Amino acid sequence: MNIILLGYMASGKSKIGLELAKTLSFNFKDLDDVIQLEEKKSIKEIFNDSGELYFREKEKEYLHKVLESCNNTIISLGGGTPCYYNTMDELVKNPNVKTLYLNVSIPVLVTRLKNEKLKRPIISHIETDALLTEFISKHLFERSLYYNQAEYKVNANGSVNNVVENIVLQLF
Repeated sequence: MNIILLGYMASGKSKIGLELAKTLSFNFKDLDDVIQLEEKKSIKEIFNDSGELYFREKEKEYLHKVLESCNNTIISLGGGTPCYYNTMDELVKNPNVKTLYLNVSIPVLVTRLKNEKLKRPIISHIETDALLTEFISKHLFERSLYYNQAEYKVNANGSVNNVVENIVLQLF
């Protein structure tokens, strides 16, 4: 069984994924790390050099490769991964996959993201907290259609340890 963590940027997918993998004695893969390793470029460079469409195609390709080659693995997706092509539908129908949406409130996302804008191509141009809040609100509204298709929904506003505890309780 593979466990897929999905949610918005800065929802804690990587940190929670690493801790959950330790707790369950699973492997851990961050899809963004896989893409950067395979493409030999940062996500920002991929966006700048080849555009978002190219990135989304590679994202889907590498997700399929990871799912085919892994078992007992926590897989952290990029924030947009579930929202393109038919990815969410494929994940939900996959009998070897459990999907978990890490749901985080907008104020917490703004706090987490405001100092990370340069590392995140999709928000790097946003200058104020008010504009960032507006962007996240709209973007999260659009993406929630996909995120809410996950089999499990977890409040991820708290500490990593509390979130991992809640996930384990829901899964087992």
